Amino acid sequence: MVEAIASVQSSTVIAVGLILAMGALGTAIGFALLGGKLLEGVARQPELAGLLTGRMFLIAGLLDAVTFIGIGIGMFFTFANPFAEAVKAAVGS
Repeated sequence: MVEAIASVQSSTVIAVGLILAMGALGTAIGFALLGGKLLEGVARQPELAGLLTGRMFLIAGLLDAVTFIGIGIGMFFTFANPFAEAVKAAVGS
């Protein structure tokens, strides 16, 4: 039983690491594209700089929300691992 729980926990650690890494990578790419497009838009039409900046911050907040959801899911799997509980229930102890 100890080996099964250790296997589940090690797989969970790898999965949480991937969740956090992919969330960070996606957010970094998103911010890079967002900032680049903002600069392009302001360079083309400087009079819309305020409007574009406001919309950029709105999208940046939504982009960060995706990362925070991933962090929440990772913390759930780290501290309240439902897979370890299923292994314990299957073994019967």
